[in-house]
Amino acid sequence: MIFMAMLLTRGIAFSQLNESDTARYQFRVGTTGAWQEGNVTLFSIRNRMELVSNGKKSLVFKSQSNNLYQEFGYKKVDHDLYSRNFLYYRPSNTYYPFIMIFCQSNFRRQITYRWFAGVGGTYQIYQKSNSNIKISFAIVEEDTKFKTNNFNENHYDGRNHISVWRSTAYFSGLHYLLGRKMKVFYNGNWQPAFDKVANHRIQMDCGAEIAVWNGLHIQFEYLYNYEQVVAQKVKEVDKILTFGISYQLKK
Repeated sequence: MIFMAMLLTRGIAFSQLNESDTARYQFRVGTTGAWQEGNVTLFSIRNRMELVSNGKKSLVFKSQSNNLYQEFGYKKVDHDLYSRNFLYYRPSNTYYPFIMIFCQSNFRRQITYRWFAGVGGTYQIYQKSNSNIKISFAIVEEDTKFKTNNFNENHYDGRNHISVWRSTAYFSGLHYLLGRKMKVFYNGNWQPAFDKVANHRIQMDCGAEIAVWNGLHIQFEYLYNYEQVVAQKVKEVDKILTFGISYQLKK
């Protein structure tokens, strides 16, 4: 028996809403799921939410959250939460500052929790009605609690808390093609740590949306994630390819 469910209300896109958009309110929330029985038993559910509030023109709040739960053979293999939140000042300008707070947990990587907070600035390299390209830089303080005290880097062995300062370099792009019937998006960041040993992360995300009917879209998205310091027996690289349908509410 195989049951595949995709219920996507107001979109599944992550990191696609533009804080520099003049719309007062943008919102996306969605769920994708899979259930399979027979030769293989599988259960998977992913929830996504994204909000941009532009009620006050000078201050814009942006929140993005992603939750994943998976079981194979009735055994939990993923239970992850990722939330990132920004407060921007005048994001319609070419240059604008922001405050950021990120929270994360990751079952497979044995991360009980991770949070980091800091300040940064964004420069809009190119801003037109059909295209937007940005780069950002930030400094953050990070604290991570692991379920283990053994790592692939001996410098961190014997402790399950790792606290570091990191710099962050970020880029993003959003382009409308074919008379705005197709949207292509991409973003990535590099986060080296200020520590005695090399400890950096790289994350990249790209995808496309194709308009089908009345705000309904077909969507494809690819995510690449690399962490240099991980728990023993945990791989440094994760890759995820997702596809589905989406719908966006915008006022």
